Amino acid sequence: MLEMINDFLSGKVLIVLIVGLGSYFTIRSRFVQFRHFFHMFSVFRDSLRSSAGQLSSFQALMLSLAGRVGAGNIAGVGIAVTLGGPGAVFWMWVTALVGMSSSFIECSLAQLYKRKDSEGQFRGGPAYYIQHGLGKRWLGMVMAVLLLVTFGFAFNGLQSHAVTDSLKSAFNIDTTTTGLCLVVLLGLAFIGGIKRIAAISDLLVPVKTLIYIAVTIYVIVLQIDHVPGMLMTIVRSAFGIDPVFGGLIGSAIVMGVKRGVFANEAGLGSAPNVAAVAHVEHPVAQGVVQAFSVFLDTFVICTCTALLILLSGIYDIGYDGNGIVLAQNSLAAVVGDWGRIFISVALALFVFTSILYNYYLGENSLRFLFGEKLKAIVLYRIAVLALILWGAVVDLKDVLAFADITMTMLAFVNLIALAMLFKVVKRILNDYDAQRRAGIKTPVFDSSQFPDLDLDRNAWPANPSRQSTQDAELAAKHAAEAR
Repeated sequence: MLEMINDFLSGKVLIVLIVGLGSYFTIRSRFVQFRHFFHMFSVFRDSLRSSAGQLSSFQALMLSLAGRVGAGNIAGVGIAVTLGGPGAVFWMWVTALVGMSSSFIECSLAQLYKRKDSEGQFRGGPAYYIQHGLGKRWLGMVMAVLLLVTFGFAFNGLQSHAVTDSLKSAFNIDTTTTGLCLVVLLGLAFIGGIKRIAAISDLLVPVKTLIYIAVTIYVIVLQIDHVPGMLMTIVRSAFGIDPVFGGLIGSAIVMGVKRGVFANEAGLGSAPNVAAVAHVEHPVAQGVVQAFSVFLDTFVICTCTALLILLSGIYDIGYDGNGIVLAQNSLAAVVGDWGRIFISVALALFVFTSILYNYYLGENSLRFLFGEKLKAIVLYRIAVLALILWGAVVDLKDVLAFADITMTMLAFVNLIALAMLFKVVKRILNDYDAQRRAGIKTPVFDSSQFPDLDLDRNAWPANPSRQSTQDAELAAKHAAEAR
């Protein structure tokens, strides 16, 4: 029964929601992800600047990538290719392309409606912009509960099993031992709160991402002659015109969209929780940075994994095996047995940072529901660590089906909220674009220009200081025009 509900929601409803509304956002925003594509790189460069007492935009990006770049980039791609054929990769690209606009909108809103807590840190996310943007706290609470259950609990148990199973396969390490090590390391990270989690992500995410990309590109370069043909196979099989994979077109679309969403999380409402923690000059700047993370996750990392598998000679239609083993065997077929070890270590790093990310999403949701109650947070930490240990030794397959259902419900609530708040995003996007057209390199958000919005004036002060009087005059003029 659970699988039937899951197949209907994730196989039909999720596709319409993600691709349909993502396309709507793309058109209505005048193709924001294309217009600002090259601007993404300059904003990314500026995000490296630190902010006294607050997390920087770069740290928020690393936190976001800690979650986006996880088991889905290895196991998820393997599953998509196994069940949907090479064409699934194309539909993962499509999902990411329209998802970039969804991610831009949700992360801009998270920044706009963020709040400063008692510790002076910023907090925000879908629950916050639903409450303060739509005035519906009850719906924000529903969103918070779904995030808490899906990411705080279900996904952490699944991620734990993925890494312990992989390390057992590569090194024959007992799953209980790995689970206990995970619990100790993660417990130390949880105690430090968002700043320690951000510091760990700041260190591990760039390292794990660059090394993984470097190794997979090395393998692809070794077989560069076959790459153009394989890319054509991906496109042809996506539309059912490849003679070998033509019969998999339905599965290609379903698995490509489903696993694409799982990998890059665009539109789910998860990334906005970490996008909100950064100190930035304008909400749209963080939206641009987070759209870039979707591009990096899917078009770079997932594509590297897909080509690694498809070019290895291991994969064949009707392959019977899990995605992790497929990736391990694919790399080993080209570089030798150390390939299996590399995939296991890479997966361990991916999962470790993903669990930190998932934990924070749960804690942020808990704080929205119950405020700054320390007892609730401590109980949550204990429950998460217990679930991680349980997931390390038990394959929670039923949890996967349940998590897919709650993930689809998350997307449904979040995307409807984004559609209802789209006019607000258009206003702040117009403000941002107007300042850039006026020659202002770093647009600054002035909350006094948006008095009708329920904003935290401590997070977004009126008449903020600028680098020059000329910039202030130009920004005020064009902000008024944008309204």
